[in-house]
Order: sequence, then C-alpha cells, then structure tokens
Amino acid sequence: MTTAFAPHTAAAAFVAARRAARFLPGYPGPAPIDLAQGYAAQEVAIGLWPDRIAGWKIGRIPLDWEETLGQPRLAGPIFARNVWQAGDADVTPFPVFVGGFAAVEAEYVFRLGADAPSGKTTWTEDEAAELVATLHIGIEPAGSPLATINDLGPPVVVSDFGNNAGLILGPEISNWRARGWDSMRCETVIDGVRVGTGGASSIPGGPLSALRFLASHLAGRGRPLKAGDLISTGASTGIHDIVAGQAATVDFGRDGVLRCRAVAATPLPDGPP
Repeated sequence: MTTAFAPHTAAAAFVAARRAARFLPGYPGPAPIDLAQGYAAQEVAIGLWPDRIAGWKIGRIPLDWEETLGQPRLAGPIFARNVWQAGDADVTPFPVFVGGFAAVEAEYVFRLGADAPSGKTTWTEDEAAELVATLHIGIEPAGSPLATINDLGPPVVVSDFGNNAGLILGPEISNWRARGWDSMRCETVIDGVRVGTGGASSIPGGPLSALRFLASHLAGRGRPLKAGDLISTGASTGIHDIVAGQAATVDFGRDGVLRCRAVAATPLPDGPP
C-alpha cells in the first residue's frame, strides 16, 4: 500500500532542518507528485517559519516537467532575515546547508511600489509593470537541506520554499523602463572561473513575464502582492552550485557588480529576526 503525501510532515521536517542548519539525507516521507501538493507543504512551512515574507522568488520549470505539470514557472517565499543589501564594494556572506544543496543565481529584482488589487487574478504584463517601483540587480542564494532537491522535480522544489535561501539585493538599475532587456547583460564567476553568461533577456519572456505569472499565481493562493515586496524574477545565467568557502561574483556590466561568499549555516536563533 502506497503511503499518501503528508504536507504537514514534509513541512515540519524541512523547517526543523533549516532551523537547525542540518541536511536531510532524503525526502521526509512520500514526495509530492504535483504542484498542488508542493504548494500545500509550502503553505504549512510558511506558517511554521519564524519570520515575515519580504518577497518571492520565481523559478523556471524545465520543459519536460512543464508538459507534465502544466505550468512554466514556480514560486517560493523570500524571508526578511535573509535579505542582504549589497553594493559594488561589498562581499556578502550567505549561509549554505553543508551536505545539502546550495547555488547562486544572477537575478533581476523588482521592488514593488503598490499593492495588487485584492481579488484580481488575471494579469497582463502592462498591469504587472504598474506595480513596480524600481528594478535592481541581485543574487539569489538557492538552498535546501536536501541535496537532491532539484533532481526530484519541481513539486519537491516547491515544497521546500522553492529552494530559496535568501536574496542579495544590489543597486537600482536607473531608467530601466526606457531600456530593452537585451541591454542588461551579466556573467557569473565562482572562484575565478566563469560558469555562466546571460542577462534579462535570458528569462523567458523577460522579467515582466515572470512578474505577471507571480501576480496571478499568488492571487490564486490568497496572497496578493504587496508594496515593498522584492521579486526575484529568475536565474539569468543559470543555476550554479557552490559550497561553503567558495566566492562568487556576478558582473552586471554598466549596472554594477555583486560579490558574495558561501559560509556554513548555523542554527537559527530563537525569537523574531
């Protein structure tokens, strides 16, 4: 007899592992088989996590999975405790789960200036753009206590906060509305080795297409976007594995350079951030 997926069991295990900064040797129980099950676990985990949501990450669902799941993208929360402001001269340390999964992703990040209207579930890109106050360069530290999270598929990724471990927020991109996405280019380097190149146009449909997806998706979950939310729109040079002790640089050309270093995670302190 096959045991059914239990979102509360999975969520509690991931939250406990994240709080204790320890890895999980395997998925805690039967894995989710679709996005609905993954998001059910994510919602439980959000309720268990001792921090407020500061924004959301958007990830691309691989084409072979997209055909099965019927969605091109997935989403996960970014929590306030793990948002770091950075400038060109900074080297931002970020925690990784030793024995788990960790990666860096070059990102273009929207900061919203307006609330999404309550009850609005269908969005165009132009309507989504009206919510935006600023666009920034950034790095998403992807991370999970489960080393095989990406290998097990998008429903599993969704169930553990979308495989997110925070956001390194860089400077604002000035006059972004007047520029084409093709003008925004970047490359990622880890320990001196270039591991990926791309830019805003590498995100399918562009960053506003990702934001349109998120606005509709979160409205359907009863979590409409809010002013001040930070929206990480997708990996623009790829997903690049990293381990504690390694350093990464993302060069956004005329828009700035961000530097970071992976450090071993430590247990989360009790109490509010």
